Amino acid sequence: MAPSKQIFLNIVIGLLCYRFPAPANASFPYYGAKIGALTRLHHGVSGDVYAVDSRTLFIKNFNYDGEAPAAYFYVGNTPKPSNDGAQRLRDERGGDTALTRRYRNKDITLPLPDGKTLRDIKWFSVWCDEFAVNFGDVSIPSDLDFPRPQKIASLKGVHAVSSDNIVIVDAQTLLIPNFSYDGEAPDAKFWVGRGQRPSPQGLRIPDENGKEIPLRRYDRKTIVLTLPDDLTIFDIGHFGVWCEAFTVDFGHVRIPEGLNVPPSLKMLGISPQSRLNCEVLYDDLAFEVRWAVAGDSIVIQLIAKLDTKEYMSFGVSKSPERSVMIGSDVVVAWVDKDSGKGFAVDYYLGDKSQCSGGLGVCPKVNIENGTNSIRLLNAAWVNGYSIVTYQRSLQSNSKFDIPILVNASQAIVWGIGPLNERNEASYHTHFTRFSTHIDFGRQPIWNCPSPEGAKPDNDSDEDKAVDIQNAGFQGYPPSNVGTSTTLSIKKNDEFEEEFYNNRSQALHSPNRRQESTHQRQRPHSRPVPTPKPSSTSGAWDIPAIQCYEPEDGVFYAQMGPTGGKHGYSAITGHVGWGISWYINGLLIPEIHVVRGKTYTFVVEGGIDADIPAKYHPFYITDDSVGGYEHKREEEKKAVRIFAGVHRTRSGQLTPIGIGRLCNWTPDADGPSADDYQSFGAYQRTLTLKCDPGEPGVITWTPDRNTPDTVYYQCFTHRYLGWKIHVHDSCDDSRFSASASEKHEVHVPFHAPDDFDDIAAEASIHHETKMEFTLPKLSRRVY
Repeated sequence: MAPSKQIFLNIVIGLLCYRFPAPANASFPYYGAKIGALTRLHHGVSGDVYAVDSRTLFIKNFNYDGEAPAAYFYVGNTPKPSNDGAQRLRDERGGDTALTRRYRNKDITLPLPDGKTLRDIKWFSVWCDEFAVNFGDVSIPSDLDFPRPQKIASLKGVHAVSSDNIVIVDAQTLLIPNFSYDGEAPDAKFWVGRGQRPSPQGLRIPDENGKEIPLRRYDRKTIVLTLPDDLTIFDIGHFGVWCEAFTVDFGHVRIPEGLNVPPSLKMLGISPQSRLNCEVLYDDLAFEVRWAVAGDSIVIQLIAKLDTKEYMSFGVSKSPERSVMIGSDVVVAWVDKDSGKGFAVDYYLGDKSQCSGGLGVCPKVNIENGTNSIRLLNAAWVNGYSIVTYQRSLQSNSKFDIPILVNASQAIVWGIGPLNERNEASYHTHFTRFSTHIDFGRQPIWNCPSPEGAKPDNDSDEDKAVDIQNAGFQGYPPSNVGTSTTLSIKKNDEFEEEFYNNRSQALHSPNRRQESTHQRQRPHSRPVPTPKPSSTSGAWDIPAIQCYEPEDGVFYAQMGPTGGKHGYSAITGHVGWGISWYINGLLIPEIHVVRGKTYTFVVEGGIDADIPAKYHPFYITDDSVGGYEHKREEEKKAVRIFAGVHRTRSGQLTPIGIGRLCNWTPDADGPSADDYQSFGAYQRTLTLKCDPGEPGVITWTPDRNTPDTVYYQCFTHRYLGWKIHVHDSCDDSRFSASASEKHEVHVPFHAPDDFDDIAAEASIHHETKMEFTLPKLSRRVY
């Protein structure tokens, strides 16, 4: 897989802070670089102040009696605290009101104002506005060496172990860019220990999925690893890949002493919820929103594959029922790819025009001072993906804010477009086209393409795969960009259409949630809504495969396009999702078989379970919908499967109809499928393209217990297959017609430019013979 698709989720408000850095010989407790203690002047103010990174302060054991009328946190650049040159900070909850509550040995984290770093200020103070009194302060040294992520050496060793330079993100987090390992060793683990070289006395650490199982193959994959428990980067002298069973070093790097990196959020005592929500906003650019509600605030992460000088925006609509741009409250976010600096700007959309004099699409501070409600937590540009994480209050802090609801769904808006010369949002090239809703207060659900490796064996494993390790959003590009996340669009209060693969995606409408088809169904989850029936007018006539053909009883099952308005949806009455099964080169033909005869299905629907768009296990069932893997338990009990699965000792059904991926691919420069009068004409424009590898093979012998009608389906996706008719014999007069024309070799047809009237043509049965391959493959059949 491409490296740009490989960074995986293992922390959720801990790599929220790509910034939360830590120095030498430190261990728990560690809070960053100590600046000093607050002077104790008035109202019981005290506490120790630390620099977490260049833009964040941490106060350990903060005390304040809460009795002053107008006390605030302030920073300034004058020699001593004063009103001149001072700027007010938001409190630890993101609020901008006076400190009226009491603090007793409270640990708090405070961000500096936007655009400010510790190099820009000379003091921090608890200051009373009403009486211009300093209640307590600390000076910021001009030469303060604040923590920051540090780059160390790269991995290089045996078994193709390699990486780019490793980044120590914080005291418990390592980012390993473009990691490779051939996966051939029996017991390789990620390994740390004291001293400069690995030894059996070291400690294995979990992989990017939080598991300590032997490492699989990696091909230039960027991963994030988290040190377990209270182990920090200061407790170890090396990191690498180690074969535990045979005590062999496959490659390691030394951890330099004295690294001045930030503390992790765990070290700062921040413990957000352990699960993360995710929804796809625009699949073509892998635009996703992830969030976690924590107390009276919400942490939101936006990720998308953006061009230079492009922004992504997300927010809530003024109307809770409809997605309306004008009047909405949004954040415009982007990452400067040259500097790596990120931005999250609080906007009010006053009109459909660029900001001018506080009118139009404007940052709130352009309209009125002190109205920014956004706290930027983290930003990164990784392998082509812009990742921005920010925090805001659930409630309104100004007249331009719209509250985020946690007790009901509400309409949201989003957009992607270019920044103008002032780094402000210009027109949006992609935006919310339908009313789109999110229930921000729901139980956490991951409705995005499954992170690589998160294909669990059971529900508890899934929880481990989706759980957030050590508390923290991790910015990561999704592992399967462009895959088929199934979401529903609400138009006129009805579920109108579902999309598959590189199509616009919308979110759940109120009270009609569904699980992503790439997420293993949990107990008590709601069923996936059934799409509204499609029109069957204008359907192509696909010739059935009769009971006497093919003579050898071998069927080739491959993937291909649904054929537009004349294809899958018109044939079946179900909405097509962009791809469907092709049997012997025919688009979802009805198949006729005879009881007592053994049939062989050569399956080429994909073998990589980590990429749902390239993984379509073939099976035969009495279920007309398919997608057995993601059904609820009560639904599974009502389904019979006749071929294509294996039951494990634990009783779990696993698919065996798995083989390399072959796709019937249309001519990119030709007319759309809707322009063809017949499938035969369209079929001649298709070219079969196959990934390397071998097909899978399953056999099936229908018997007297097999229903008269069954279906060939995809184990992981719904509505990709069609009917199989089962007969007692093949001597019925309806089968007396001659067999369809058969061709051994497919020659793609390219229509000339002036070929406007595309004539109807007969369909072709493709039976690519594999006499020498089938005996070998058949030995793998269960």
